[in-house]
Amino acid sequence: MTESDAATRAAPVQSSSEAPTEKAEDRAEAEAAGTREEPDGAPVAAATTYFGADLRSRSATERAPGDFTTTPAILRLVPLAIAVGALGAGISLALLDMIGFFTNLFYYQRLSVHLVSPNANDLGAIAIVIPVGGGLIVGLMARFGSEQIRGHGIPEAMERILINGGRVQPRLAVLKPVSSAISIGTGGPFGAEGPIILTGGAVGSIVGQLFRLTAAERRSLLVAGAAAGMSAVFGTPVAATLFGVELLAFEFRPRSMVLIGIAASTADGLRMAMANAGLVSPQPLFPVPGHAPLGGVVLLGAAVIGIAAGLAAWVMTQAVYRSEDLFKKLTGRLHWMWWPMIGGLIIGLGGLVDRRALGVGYNTIHAELLGQLSTGALALLFVVKLVIWSGGLGGGTSGGILAPILMMGAALGGVLGHLLPGASPGVWALIGMAGALSGVTRSPFTAVVFAFELTHDENSLLVLLLVATVSHLVSVLVLKRSILTEKVARRGFHVMREYAVDPLEATFVREVMDTDVYTVEPTRKLGEVYRALTEGSPERRQRLYPVVSGDDRLVGVLPWSAVLAARDRPEEQVHDVMIAPTAVAHSDEILRSVADRMAALRLGVVPVVDRRDSSHLDGLITQFDLLAARQELLEEERHAERVLTLRKVTRRVTEDMAASDAPARRGR
Repeated sequence: MTESDAATRAAPVQSSSEAPTEKAEDRAEAEAAGTREEPDGAPVAAATTYFGADLRSRSATERAPGDFTTTPAILRLVPLAIAVGALGAGISLALLDMIGFFTNLFYYQRLSVHLVSPNANDLGAIAIVIPVGGGLIVGLMARFGSEQIRGHGIPEAMERILINGGRVQPRLAVLKPVSSAISIGTGGPFGAEGPIILTGGAVGSIVGQLFRLTAAERRSLLVAGAAAGMSAVFGTPVAATLFGVELLAFEFRPRSMVLIGIAASTADGLRMAMANAGLVSPQPLFPVPGHAPLGGVVLLGAAVIGIAAGLAAWVMTQAVYRSEDLFKKLTGRLHWMWWPMIGGLIIGLGGLVDRRALGVGYNTIHAELLGQLSTGALALLFVVKLVIWSGGLGGGTSGGILAPILMMGAALGGVLGHLLPGASPGVWALIGMAGALSGVTRSPFTAVVFAFELTHDENSLLVLLLVATVSHLVSVLVLKRSILTEKVARRGFHVMREYAVDPLEATFVREVMDTDVYTVEPTRKLGEVYRALTEGSPERRQRLYPVVSGDDRLVGVLPWSAVLAARDRPEEQVHDVMIAPTAVAHSDEILRSVADRMAALRLGVVPVVDRRDSSHLDGLITQFDLLAARQELLEEERHAERVLTLRKVTRRVTEDMAASDAPARRGR
């Protein structure tokens, strides 16, 4: 490089890799001195508060970022969340009435909407026909109505959230609950919560589509409707809110959590009013006898059940999707419209073996939690429920998964509980129920709170936390996908359940920008510039060259594409082809705002200028600089080191004791 080339470097000369370290050192020195430097280099005394020196610049932009990005615009969505909660509660309770109606009609030949179990019928072997007929009706509804009614509802809700911008077909709000009511009312071993979650989500989506909202706001209302449905059915508003946040929202922001919480609270408030009027069962849904706080040996037993529940989660997930794979082998031989009939036949045969496995099974779950079933009955119930549940879902029948998971988890806990000391079989069933829910859904907080709200057994919270945690650990180690995300993944979409703070939200431009910038003068010839940018040189890789006048003022930028296009016109000067910057960044901005700007304008590099003087160049920031924040996070996750050793700790303690004794010795 010639001397004239070297002179085109912007000051100060500093590589981008050195910038974060030097910035950190400068900041540490400033903190020690109680001062800091403004972007123009002038030292400014830092404001000292109870929390120490305020090292931020006086720039309003640097002081603007807060913990959350939510604005008062969310307030206009609050009335919509209340409406969604009320509508979700009404539709959910109507679904329970429809299930009761069809159960009474087909199994007891009477007209009633009271929710009953089909296991008390006296039809005998002829009862096999009922779930087969239900499967036929569901298949016809799916074929000529909407194929989206097939399945258990939650993956379909997740797909609408991830893919369709929170849009759901209005007819789904009618077809899904009706098909599910027929499926469950004819003996289907499913829960009402999955269809209700999708139906409530459809209601939230429809309300959102009636107003001018963004896709993100529609998604929040969809999840709010889903949580409202779950809250209305089980009387578990906190668990429903956690379920929406943990599993459906795919974010943890006030804009979603606030709407979900409001809708779930509204739905449960209406449910309590209906319970007081005798229209629905009061809360808790599964009351259990009181007992002393659990600890000691019960914690060890909870850990054992947690391991078993995590492995059972693998069994349940594999059973459902292996069954689905078997049915898919019928493609080309038998139209999928007839598959629910085959699933109905499996359900009917299973009902002959153990009728307790039919229907939603709330009364059976309650009996498990009260310890009223023997070990043999629990083992048989687990096997039969698993077979008919997975067979029904594999055939495309409409129904939910939460109630079956609760039943099988309680059966697992009850069986193991007969071998474990320290608690009654009913308590072990509760522990197994929470473990199974945590392992299958990979939502441990939801599992803990859900089990508590269903029973109001506060003395079991500690063991519920342990079993849910252990089960969650085992599940994530043995299963790549949960029963909820596997179906979405099979449709070609990746679902990530790990959430973390975006490094771009926590890093300023000044920490990663490149200040060692190659600049050019307006009067410089393009041919000379092209020759100076040799192949493979750092200057060539810069791709954008700030044009700086003789008095160090930024007057434009020269893209590499313009240099390349002017190779045949070497006598032209830079000012003939330079352009104004499409966008600029400022050193006191966070990287997220700059990344959004670059993505919207499809830019790979932008100049960084002084906020008070846009003609003063501070440096450049590229898409590779944006990755520097991510690189720092990866370093923290992957680089393992021993910070302290026993020898270092002992030496430091000895030095501290000597330092503290020194004043006392001087006083003597």
